[in-house]
Amino acid sequence: MPETTDAPVPETDAKAAEAKPTEAPAPAVVPVKEMKSIVLTGFGGVKMMKVQQKPEPSAGDGEVLIRVKACGMSFTDLMVRQGVIDHPPKTPVIMGFECAGIVEAVGANVTDFNVGDKVIAFSDYKAWSELVAVSANYVYKVGDNLSFHDGAALLMNFVVAYIILFDLAGVREGQSILAHSLGGGVGQAIIQLANTIPNVTIFGTASSHKHEAIKSKGNVAHLFDHNADYTQAIRKESSDGVDIVLDCLCGDDTNKGIALLRPMGKYILYGSSNIVSGETRSIFSFAKSLQLPDKMVWWQVDKVNPLKLFDDNKMIGGFQLRRLLFRQGHYEYVRKVVTRVLDLFNQGKIKPIIDSVWAFEDVGEAMQKLCDRKNIGKIILDPTAEPTPKSPEKKTAEATVSAEGAAGEEKKDALANGE
Repeated sequence: MPETTDAPVPETDAKAAEAKPTEAPAPAVVPVKEMKSIVLTGFGGVKMMKVQQKPEPSAGDGEVLIRVKACGMSFTDLMVRQGVIDHPPKTPVIMGFECAGIVEAVGANVTDFNVGDKVIAFSDYKAWSELVAVSANYVYKVGDNLSFHDGAALLMNFVVAYIILFDLAGVREGQSILAHSLGGGVGQAIIQLANTIPNVTIFGTASSHKHEAIKSKGNVAHLFDHNADYTQAIRKESSDGVDIVLDCLCGDDTNKGIALLRPMGKYILYGSSNIVSGETRSIFSFAKSLQLPDKMVWWQVDKVNPLKLFDDNKMIGGFQLRRLLFRQGHYEYVRKVVTRVLDLFNQGKIKPIIDSVWAFEDVGEAMQKLCDRKNIGKIILDPTAEPTPKSPEKKTAEATVSAEGAAGEEKKDALANGE
């Protein structure tokens, strides 16, 4: 048999083989991590809030990523849902302005927080989710003696109450206060903080069915049903009126409050919940209501004459925490207030009052309770809580409401298009 040898590879073929690029393996597709969030899909009724999966955020420069354990609900959230808040957000948007949780990550240039820190925080929306990235300017460390639920109930309520009562109104021993909606979260905080000052008389309004519970949680001298003539009732107890009025209602209550002030008295407006009414109220119905004489909340407020204030020795002011924090940049001042509030909590002088705790999936029922003014204290949302089982009858009712709402939206769109 003839001897065989390997044929030499031509030089040109060898060079071609060397020049042929090696195909790189396709990059592995990394799945996007998602989290559970409460999303406002449009302005209107509670059906516009939906629990959805959203991409998890990351901690950016100067930010802290928080694993949320509890969220606070307030009238501000209700006003956002109905679109009657100043500068309403573009929808869809993750709701929520306050939370409590654990630091999961810190971004660049963050030096005051570490992974694992227990914190409470303000957020300009996006707090009602399992994770939220917040500027470190709005995050505050807390001790293990403050539970997540209590932390979410304490933050906004007591910071607002502290500022309007002590820093703006300057309450002193022996003075008297009129405060509205004492059954709510801020109202409960006002009672507790005012009770830390000797001999302060508290006049308040609340639904009559709440009176016993309110008085059991703090020292309130006189409680009146808001629908009654509370002005005359206060005059019977104190003929010359009160030193301080803390108003979260606005409308005609503003006129009554200013009229009740003694000389050197101070009126502070910190809310406008009178513009909120009903489950289905929206920005459209709100705009329409401004044309109705019996619902002109803003027009019900009398014009303020500076010379009359001068003659009467009265002072009028206003306060909005969100604007102070996120628009006017006074986060260092707010941090000092949070420190004082936490000190009072650690001393046992104040304690958040929680009305109820709800799963994300039950946010509609939770907000309806707030809208109906049935809560005493703070309503809390817990992303880890199990939703309430719903009966077949309730599911049918919700489906009917949803279908009617969808039909209404279609009709509204048709009218908008000239159909």
